Amino acid sequence: MANVLYVKVNPKRDEESQSAQLANYFLELYKENNKGDVIDKLDLYESEIPFLDVDVFSVWGKFASQTTLTKTEQEKADQMDKLTNQFLKADKLIFAAPFWNLSYPPMLKAYIDTICIAGKTFKYTDKGPVGLVSDKPLLLIETRGGFYSEGPTAELENSQRYLRTIMGFMGVKNFTSVIAENLDVNEEHQQKSIELAKKQLKDLTNHF
Repeated sequence: MANVLYVKVNPKRDEESQSAQLANYFLELYKENNKGDVIDKLDLYESEIPFLDVDVFSVWGKFASQTTLTKTEQEKADQMDKLTNQFLKADKLIFAAPFWNLSYPPMLKAYIDTICIAGKTFKYTDKGPVGLVSDKPLLLIETRGGFYSEGPTAELENSQRYLRTIMGFMGVKNFTSVIAENLDVNEEHQQKSIELAKKQLKDLTNHF
């Protein structure tokens, strides 16, 4: 039995989100083939995700000096611990996100800032930073209005590249992505891209 953490990165309802619809398509097939696995859904727009603000920086400083936290600081520290422990506990990770303004929605960056913690998910050494997270399968399901995988627009892509890099930084290198592109060009492009993404996702259900 495996613990699967599904992170939804879109404020829209599932029926209005192409990335969420693809994720749900994959999860339904996955559950049929992995009946004993437990799937935990984390909707970043319906959860309390702490931002790196003055309270969080104060928490880190007080931890170092062993100073008592305020009530607000303690609440944020507890939530960061909860989210980080959930991430560490997962045996498999699924992220479903849209490509917005050449990157991801802001809540994903806030989530990454919450779980990327020195001493817990990575550490500094005299030879450079080292990831502390056990490697595990990660599936990224991403939707894009245009085409950014290759050609002159490829250098504008700051989404998959960022997630792959930061996850590898923490130790997660088993990274697979399924990306549906050209969704806003016309209906024909959208249909072909969605069908291709579904085929790729279906093929993954047996060995993810």
